[in-house]
Amino acid sequence: MTDATLPEQIALKLRRDILRGTLAPGDPIKERDNALDLGVSRTPLREAVRILAKEGLVLLRPSRSPVVADPSLKEVRDAVVVLQALETLSGELACREASDAEIAEIRALFERHHALSETAEGDALIELFEVDMAFHTAIARASHNPALAETHAAYLARMWRQRYLSAVQRRARERVRSQHENIVLGLEARDPARVGAEINAHLAALINNLTRLFEAREAGRDTTSNERDIE
Repeated sequence: MTDATLPEQIALKLRRDILRGTLAPGDPIKERDNALDLGVSRTPLREAVRILAKEGLVLLRPSRSPVVADPSLKEVRDAVVVLQALETLSGELACREASDAEIAEIRALFERHHALSETAEGDALIELFEVDMAFHTAIARASHNPALAETHAAYLARMWRQRYLSAVQRRARERVRSQHENIVLGLEARDPARVGAEINAHLAALINNLTRLFEAREAGRDTTSNERDIE
């Protein structure tokens, strides 16, 4: 984060607090209190909140404190359907357009994620998740289609908390490792049909897992603990 601006650093801190549930859906982000807690002035905090609002993690409200977004299950499903199409197309294009170095980078991210997933607990789950998202982002960039990569980044950011809650579940971690490996093998074989099918299945499983998470939340069960098997 050495090259990040102060607002970007603050946005990262708030984003991670949202992932952890320290800032829960519907919680207000009070400008004065958060600026004091972070030891910053209000101006960079406002800019950080605007970054998160653009990502869809925070909702801005006229004359009131912004709040952490709390999307409905339908909104989440709709976003995942779009993400599914974007990531499938990204993978298929990457098979044709990616350099060998880019595919090697994607494999390295898979290996890093695999190593972390063996032991990740507590705050280490944040790093595990960020490597997971870097894996998907690298595939989108490897499509060599800037419009596609930009749109993918916007939808990926919008789904940040929901994907985190799904990805850190124990059984989900095992599934993600297997599906990521199959995606990498397909990329290395330059097989767009295989990669497209694997990514499509990967995102279909996400929809199913998120549906279970929402049902668990409505039933009053804890959905933030990685000890629980939702699937």
